[in-house]
Amino acid sequence: MAFENPSRDDIKKLLSNTKVIAVVGLSDNRERISYMVSEAMKKKGYTIVPVNPKATEILDETCYSSLSDIPFPVDLVNVFRRSEYTAEIAEEAVKIGAKALWLQLGVFNQEAADIATEGGLAVVMDRCIKVEDSILLPQGK
Repeated sequence: MAFENPSRDDIKKLLSNTKVIAVVGLSDNRERISYMVSEAMKKKGYTIVPVNPKATEILDETCYSSLSDIPFPVDLVNVFRRSEYTAEIAEEAVKIGAKALWLQLGVFNQEAADIATEGGLAVVMDRCIKVEDSILLPQGK
């Protein structure tokens, strides 16, 4: 079945119930969109967990090589990787017990959506989490 994003009400509920966001592909380069979006989400009060095997710390947070290396629960996995890499990330998100998989604007993969959905995760694709949060929760959580 073709993927369809959740309703705006469901996305609002998802964001309202999210505290810890693991960001796969978070760059340590301040000029990259992943950095800017994650920095804004951190300022909004979310706990950001960088996932990047090439860095040790991003946004003053410990960086992990993979989702499986994170030693505490994660609510949402936000992905800044190309679409062809997302199925593997979806599998890992299911394994760690995340509640949601969010593929950033421009990232879409039906297989990743199917894996995550079958694993019980909410899925949002091809949307910017910062934009959605700003529209749906402008005053904060």
